[in-house]
Amino acid sequence: MDRDITRKEILRRLFELQDKEYREFQLKLMPGVEADAVIGVRTPLLRGLAKELVKQYGEEKLLEAIGKYYYDERNLYGLVLMGVKDYDRCVAFIDAFLPCVDNWATCDLLSPKVFGKKAVRERLLGDIRRWIAAEAPFTKRFGMAMLMRHFLDEDFEADYLRWVASVRSEHYYVRMMQAWFFATALAKQWEATVPILESRCLDAWVHNKTIQKAIESYRITPEQKAQLREMRI
Repeated sequence: MDRDITRKEILRRLFELQDKEYREFQLKLMPGVEADAVIGVRTPLLRGLAKELVKQYGEEKLLEAIGKYYYDERNLYGLVLMGVKDYDRCVAFIDAFLPCVDNWATCDLLSPKVFGKKAVRERLLGDIRRWIAAEAPFTKRFGMAMLMRHFLDEDFEADYLRWVASVRSEHYYVRMMQAWFFATALAKQWEATVPILESRCLDAWVHNKTIQKAIESYRITPEQKAQLREMRI
């Protein structure tokens, strides 16, 4: 590994990759994000930079050096974080980072590879419950996203649906993740998920958005879509 890297050096590399037209496009997709906090680096270039810097310095040195003011810094942090191989270290970095996440794009970028290991399943479930219960909206969204990504297939249990159904929030991006979660659950675990809609236990907006997203999905059969249309409220 090379010498330690500084935030100043990382920012220099990011600004070298700046695309001002792309910056303006990004700002339109992220209402509420300060314009001065966006550099405007295209994602493929950001991925390439992350890969190059990890090869030179390693994940942990980089994570300690990357700042969290710029949107692009945060996304770089998220890309580097994906490669941390030790589960406990990875979660520690995530817990330090999540309070800084203020937009859906950075939140949804986070997907550590170590979370896919069978050996960490029980610990991951405990952390997911903790993230879903958090007050911060994007921490909540991240928890639901990890549950959707890792526990709607062979490790699925019906209780997980109730974890997400119990979330009550007025935050748009929390509610959108709830709808995305249940639309995905309908595609993967139809028999277990339909009773959630039948019980009308979801917020009406989330309920109807779930149905809309499911109807738009190619993974839902025409017969299932017809049934869902009758369940709108």
